[in-house]
Amino acid sequence: MTTTCEIPVVDVPAAQRLVTGQFAQLLAMVFGSGLSMYLLTSVVPLYLAASGSGGIGAGLSTGAMMLSAVGVELVVPRMLARWGYRVVLGLGLILLGAPSLILLLTASLPIVLAVCVIRGAGLAILVVGAVALVAEVAPSHRRGEAFGVYGLAVGLPAVIGLPLGVHLTNLIGFDALFVLAAVASLAGLVTVSAMPQTTSVEEQHVKVLGGLRGSGLLMPTFVFAAVTVAAGISVTFLPLAVAKDKHSLVATALLMQAITAPAARWLAGRYADRIGPAKLLAPALVFAAAGAGALVLIGSTVAIVVGSTLFGIGFGAAQNLTLTLMYNRVPKSRYGQVSALWNLAYDGGWGIGAIIFGAVVAGTGYPLAFGLTAAVVAVAVVPAVQSLP
Repeated sequence: MTTTCEIPVVDVPAAQRLVTGQFAQLLAMVFGSGLSMYLLTSVVPLYLAASGSGGIGAGLSTGAMMLSAVGVELVVPRMLARWGYRVVLGLGLILLGAPSLILLLTASLPIVLAVCVIRGAGLAILVVGAVALVAEVAPSHRRGEAFGVYGLAVGLPAVIGLPLGVHLTNLIGFDALFVLAAVASLAGLVTVSAMPQTTSVEEQHVKVLGGLRGSGLLMPTFVFAAVTVAAGISVTFLPLAVAKDKHSLVATALLMQAITAPAARWLAGRYADRIGPAKLLAPALVFAAAGAGALVLIGSTVAIVVGSTLFGIGFGAAQNLTLTLMYNRVPKSRYGQVSALWNLAYDGGWGIGAIIFGAVVAGTGYPLAFGLTAAVVAVAVVPAVQSLP
């Protein structure tokens, strides 16, 4: 007589796959929409300048998109709670991609600015919705690593799209590039059906700026904003601060920053899951402050390249660490709020930093202005250290 015994199957959380089919499709959507954005980031200003709108029009196009994104980010959590991920992310893809086709018809400044505003709204929906969804679908004990992988999907389009967009204008022209940018975003619609129809909890905290006292969210929000201030300044003013005959140096420096940021974001996520994001945040800020401070020596080739590389490391790590820290401190009902707050710090710091720096540099010159930028990041080290358990 043979007896059999059943061996119980035990689920081991550590064995959970990080990149599931659903997560992979989300990453594909993020990559395509990011490529759509970055292909036109430098091209739209060129398009306006070529059409006679000059530097003022070029600056307004970037400002219109960023201000639109900041405004819409405040309402995305409410949209997610009401309509769910499929509808909201699909709307974001359409708003980011489809208006690019309008640029085939006209270079009129008011219409181009309207296109930038609509695309900014689409961008806001996608970044807030995607980050919140990553927090939902990733295993909680591997959340930092998940944000690191997400960071690669977000960072690669910048590395590819920023130089490629400008290069392609000489090969295929503006019109073909506008179509390519539209397709890159709209292609993501095929992945929408794989996204959850609704959020995972019924009661969502939809007020982005509500209930912040005692939530543990204010410190990482302000710390990250300090770093994004420096990020916006470096990308905007480094090309202006360096002599025109050294534009290849600027391209190299910005490329190093664009490459190191997503790599550091991924590595920071892996280690944050093991030792906690709070312990790594202060060192990341030190890297960012050192990188920003190196630009004081704006006449040195080594200082520019090394400084941009150090800043890229600190900036990328700070992106992951602040985001992971914020999600670790809230229940699922506040995931949308965290995503909106973090993206507000990103876009708001980027825009405000560029505006203030432009006013300061007129009176101080570039070296001192870059030194003040580094000081802003360095000051953020204090609350990061004080938050350690």
